[in-house]
Amino acid sequence: QVQLVESGGGLVQAGGSLKLSCAGSGRTFSSYAMGWFRQAPGKESEFVTSINWSGAETYYADSVKGRFTISRDNAENTVDLQMNSLKPEDTAVYYCAATNSGYYSSRSYKYKGIYDYWGQGTQVTVSS
Repeated sequence: QVQLVESGGGLVQAGGSLKLSCAGSGRTFSSYAMGWFRQAPGKESEFVTSINWSGAETYYADSVKGRFTISRDNAENTVDLQMNSLKPEDTAVYYCAATNSGYYSSRSYKYKGIYDYWGQGTQVTVSS
C-alpha cells in the first residue's frame, strides 16, 4: 500500500505559477505510476497528467500541455506538478493518484479506474 499527501495548493492570479507536491509513503513508491487529476465545482473529475514509474514517460491533457510539468523523485518518494501560466479554468481540487496494478499503459493512463490510491486533494484557485 501507499499513502499519498498533496501540498502546495493556494490562491494565485491568472498568469501565475504554483507547484504541487505529492508525498508517498512506502518502500515501493518507485514501482508506482503516478497521476494528477482535478475536479472543479459542479464538474466531473478530469485527468491532468501522469508519469510512469521511472519518469521516462509522461502524458498531459491537452488543456495543460505546454503549461504544466510533472516530475518525480523516487529517492524522495515525491511527485511534483509545476503549473505555469495558470488560468481561472484551472481552478479545482487537485488529487494525486498511484497505481502499480499493471494496467497503466499508453492507452489507459487517463482513466481514474486504474489508479488504486488517492490523496486527499489540495485546492488551487486562480483569480482573474
